[in-house]
Amino acid sequence: MAYIEPAPIKDKENPFESMMSRFDLAAQILGISDELYNILKTPDKQVIVSLPITMDDGRIEVFEGYRVIHSKILGPTKGGIRFDMGVNLDEVKALAAWMTWKCAVVDIPYGGAKGGIRCNPRNMSAGEIERLTRAFTTGMNDVFGPDKDIPAPDMGTGPREMAWLMDQYSRNQGKTVTAVVTGKPLFLGGSLGRQEATGRGVMISALAAMEKLQINPYKATVAVQGFGNVGSHAALLLEERGSQIVAVSDISGAYYNEKGIDIKQAIEYRNKNNGMLEGFPGAEQIPGPDLLTLAVDVLVPAATEDVITRHNADKVKARLIVEGANGPTSSKADAIINEKGIMVAPDILANAGGVTVSYFEWVQNRLGYKWTRERVNRRSDRTIRAAFNHVYETSKKYNVPMRIAAYIVAVDKIAKAYEFRGGF
Repeated sequence: MAYIEPAPIKDKENPFESMMSRFDLAAQILGISDELYNILKTPDKQVIVSLPITMDDGRIEVFEGYRVIHSKILGPTKGGIRFDMGVNLDEVKALAAWMTWKCAVVDIPYGGAKGGIRCNPRNMSAGEIERLTRAFTTGMNDVFGPDKDIPAPDMGTGPREMAWLMDQYSRNQGKTVTAVVTGKPLFLGGSLGRQEATGRGVMISALAAMEKLQINPYKATVAVQGFGNVGSHAALLLEERGSQIVAVSDISGAYYNEKGIDIKQAIEYRNKNNGMLEGFPGAEQIPGPDLLTLAVDVLVPAATEDVITRHNADKVKARLIVEGANGPTSSKADAIINEKGIMVAPDILANAGGVTVSYFEWVQNRLGYKWTRERVNRRSDRTIRAAFNHVYETSKKYNVPMRIAAYIVAVDKIAKAYEFRGGF
């Protein structure tokens, strides 16, 4: 009988409201004016397009696409495009705001945006996905642009879709414009180091936090929830730096070995097993939710949002949580985690390696020049480490948890930008 993974108990929170509760606290601590508060909480632009697509069987199906521009005060906006049945305006608004704070925290000259199409790419052919991507690009022709709004891949999309987007935008402009999108294939202007960038940022954040907590990385035990691009690279890079990865998981369940899992072996097994860890021989299978409450030094939730909630936060035993996913800890769980004295390297800091290297890709496209992998990694590591130290110092200055400190850093920077640039 096949193993059926139990669904985690989630807090029923609107993602935009969850994000806003953290933003509200940071704004209150900074004492920003009501006028500025209203500007910062409201997206600059929300665009919804209807996309009639001819399916392979001749039917015409209408899809709905979204792009939310949250803030462009610091520069052109940046944010991924996701193809998923769960895409809705509230989610896209929350993720666009997250991108604003994330770019500000790591001090790159972008504002935040996000986009998505409500669809199920797993049930669509390559031709259908291509037609959908091209239609969306044309529908957003006045929104996208290398000096205006620069998309990137997200859930359900990757280099293939970004290549189609770049090509369609270029056709519409009558010239090749590689800098309109990041996350492209290497031979179309993509950057070395981009694939592992988010996981690498998680690793740098984890090591910086371990140093503050005086956890020896060579003796640290780590559990990683989610074994996709972010989780697997974070696990591999932490293992290379001496940490013991005792548990990993995907949708088939969690896999635990108290003596440590060979991450290279796990990645090879996953790649040969239709992208799944199911049946992995190097560890025993345990229920997925149990990974979150293992007695480890470091917990890396790198799968999806809202997995650490008020229902299980009191059972978390890790000393450090490093958020590889966006919003893995619900706002209702924050107080419990803080009361337990667990340090959190929050999502807008810990997983910002991806947008940092996306920025480097855009810079290289604008320069017409390619950096080495070593240069990309060195500059990305330096950026994440500096951002971590800034957030840590801010948390001490205001006596607040790292998550609120990250929001304080971001909101303060953006508020000052509005103040100095002026308004209407």
